[in-house]
Amino acid sequence: MEKDFQLKPTPHAATISEVIDFYKTDPSRGLSGEVASARLAQFGPNEIREAGARSLLAMLLGQFKDFLVIILIVSAAISASLGETLDALVIIAIVILNAIIGLLQERRAERALSALKKMAAPAATVIRDGEPSRVAAASLVPGDIVLLQAGDSVPADIRLLEAVNMSVDESALTGESVPVEKDAGGIVDAGSSIGDRINMAYLGTTVTYGRGKGVVTATGMETEIGKIAGLIETAEDEQTPLQQKLGRFGRWLGWASLGICAIVFVLGLLRGEQPFEMFMTAVSLAVAAIPEGLPAIVTVVLAIGVQKMITKNAIIRRLPAVETLGSATFVCTDKTGTLTENKMTVKEIYLPGGVGGVLVNVTGTGYQPAGEFLISGRRIDPSGMDDLRLLLMIGGVCNDASLMKDNGEGDGGGCAGECYKIAGDPTEGALVVLAAKAGMTRDKLDRIAPRVREIPFDSQRKRMTTINMVDGRYHVFSKGAPDVLLSLCDSYVAGNVVEPLTEAKRAEILGVVKKMAGSGLRVLGMAYRTLDKLQGGKLPEKLNPYSVERQLVFAGMVGMIDPVREEARDAVRKCKEAGIRPVMVTGDYALTAKVIGEDLGILRESNMILTGAELEKMSDDELREVVEDVSVYARVSPEHKLRIVEALKARGEVVAMTGDGVNDAPALHRADIGIAMGITGTDVAKGASDMVLTDDNFASIVAAIEQGRTIFENIRKFVIYLLSCNIGELLLFLIAIISGLPRPLTPVQILLVNLVTDGLPALALGMEPVEPGIMKVPPRNPREGILTLNIIGRIVLVGLFIAGAVLIPFGLALRRGIPVETARTIAFATLGFGELWRSLGARSERRFIWNIPLFSNPPLIIAIAVSGLLIILSITVPGLARLFRMATPTDHQWEVILGATLIPLAGAELLKALRGRRGGAD
Repeated sequence: MEKDFQLKPTPHAATISEVIDFYKTDPSRGLSGEVASARLAQFGPNEIREAGARSLLAMLLGQFKDFLVIILIVSAAISASLGETLDALVIIAIVILNAIIGLLQERRAERALSALKKMAAPAATVIRDGEPSRVAAASLVPGDIVLLQAGDSVPADIRLLEAVNMSVDESALTGESVPVEKDAGGIVDAGSSIGDRINMAYLGTTVTYGRGKGVVTATGMETEIGKIAGLIETAEDEQTPLQQKLGRFGRWLGWASLGICAIVFVLGLLRGEQPFEMFMTAVSLAVAAIPEGLPAIVTVVLAIGVQKMITKNAIIRRLPAVETLGSATFVCTDKTGTLTENKMTVKEIYLPGGVGGVLVNVTGTGYQPAGEFLISGRRIDPSGMDDLRLLLMIGGVCNDASLMKDNGEGDGGGCAGECYKIAGDPTEGALVVLAAKAGMTRDKLDRIAPRVREIPFDSQRKRMTTINMVDGRYHVFSKGAPDVLLSLCDSYVAGNVVEPLTEAKRAEILGVVKKMAGSGLRVLGMAYRTLDKLQGGKLPEKLNPYSVERQLVFAGMVGMIDPVREEARDAVRKCKEAGIRPVMVTGDYALTAKVIGEDLGILRESNMILTGAELEKMSDDELREVVEDVSVYARVSPEHKLRIVEALKARGEVVAMTGDGVNDAPALHRADIGIAMGITGTDVAKGASDMVLTDDNFASIVAAIEQGRTIFENIRKFVIYLLSCNIGELLLFLIAIISGLPRPLTPVQILLVNLVTDGLPALALGMEPVEPGIMKVPPRNPREGILTLNIIGRIVLVGLFIAGAVLIPFGLALRRGIPVETARTIAFATLGFGELWRSLGARSERRFIWNIPLFSNPPLIIAIAVSGLLIILSITVPGLARLFRMATPTDHQWEVILGATLIPLAGAELLKALRGRRGGAD
């Protein structure tokens, strides 16, 4: 068995023989099973370690770090030391419940993400012991010989030994959208960039054309993607606005509670009360002042938001990040696949025959081979037009893509009837679908015109050519850039005949090219030639492209576009109504980006388009000056995204940024909320993100923003409800003590009323549905706290209404000589039911209770019913009444109770009316 083996740091700078010798492998036989096992033991599985993974114990302990939770534990200890065992048990039960719920919800979010994540290459074809076989990509080791072909995901970092017409899409790693042609024999400098290493194929990239063989040079975290993943893993996370606000709120509430305890204790001593009695009263007030259910309810509401997000095609990786979207002022989004369908579709065909040519429009989008061919709005049959059929055949046979059924998933799961997907280049796929719409399927074309030879596309020639046998004769079929093809043509198809290509006709065609490109279409030209005279009647072994691709006949052009998602238009409109600026960030050309931006409503006359080249010339200060005026960034790289995020954040904006490639990870991590694509996104991008879109759809981002705003509003609603109730209880005690009245409630009764009226109704308020108009108001300032001065004022006023509603029947009962235990029962019932009725009005800070559909939040109705029943049972069931020191009220006393309970609700609704007349806002 070999000794510990080391990786070669720069295999791209070595010759093929040097790499083979270094990795001690055999290009034809590969590694032996024994050596492969030894290297697997040394290097570990070929997997990217998940960033930020935490153990179950660490996640559980994390639930007890909240400041409010710590205060509750201290309160439980104090209550237990004073003999109030029931109080202590209830508090501890709430703390444990909070920890369990938080743990379960975080685990659920992590499991949802893990289910989404898939290895870029789950299997690989490897040669071991002289035999090729399919193995799990995780089992690859340095020195393995791997076979690659078009459509394969590269399963590790590989030094190519052979590359036959091989191109690799490296956009996931470099951000460059154009596939890179590979040359196994090439040697590059040790310090060259990844994009220049033409003899390498890297993990996470995809072979788009040709085939190859190579030796694995690095696996797992040692790959280029793994190194970036390691950097992301060690980066620190910024706290989200909700975490910051709740932290500040918890600290403020804790100190305020301690201050109130001290004040009440001192006031009691000054009145001559016994120190122990006053200490008990002070502790009960501290318990009342702390909304016991707040941490648990916040966690549950956030978790509910996460579950709702999943149904809307978004997975939240960090619970508090739900709220951050609600503060977003800028949403910077990719174009392809997010605003568009990522399914290139031919929309126009130009046939050069006649004056001005013939323009054929094509209906249908996506990969469904269904659509109509129209001339001037009139449906035509392609089989009756020889020139159209010729063009369709050229596009279909000079092509390496194929159309196949996809078991209901190819068109995103939403296609009518059978669904389809494309294997190969999307542009070529559009041509295959176009031909299929005319009944010219790939199988049929391959029978009519079998391919004999091919001259692959390359960036210098800007065209692809195949030689096919049609009716016993060799035909040259070419497709590529129209201007390039035209320069190789001396005639053109005019209906059923071929006409000489005059300069006037050439200018006419180039004018059409410019017009089609100006409307955002990607234009491809088609041409052909019949090889009549061949030496010996056979094709030569080696073809010279420049001798074959000459004297061509121009057959026409197609204009294709990646169609805009229909739902994206509505989503952009909603963004603007909500005061959010949608910004398109694309690697596409400025002209195409302009057309798409105008179509979607992202780009207006007053907005700027900034290209990557222009951005490159700007200093950071110059970019900050214009960044808020730019709506479209074109021809930008992933590195530019980070500068855009930094510039917007420097202007005080809250930025959401989308991304899918490895190089997008720094921008995703730096954005206030990074959004990774679930379908096209790399594991590194997902690991750096706060949210993952399972459908890569911009509309899902807007739905998430709406949900984020709703989450924050619902948290604010139940915080206001809890505080107004608890402040009411606090004021009730303060006024009673100052007035010389007995304590209105015992400590156990205080905790019971809090448990009954705080927990269930507050949790149900957190489930309140989206409030009308929530996406028609500007984003909330992220520095704005949950409680503003206006809100605090309303909380205190509602608290006074609650205190007054309880003190009136309590004081009257004592004045009439009713025993203290009965008076306290009346106070308990009035306080409990008053707070429950108040929860109905707390459903909205803007709408009156009669404008809110009663049953639009069923959990709240159930919570009120259950809480009300518990109040009645605690009073009327003898055993419970003795435990909680209750007495049964008379019928008249119940009437007084029910009348008094409406005071807090009426007072809160009156405040809404006064606020509405003033036109006030929070």
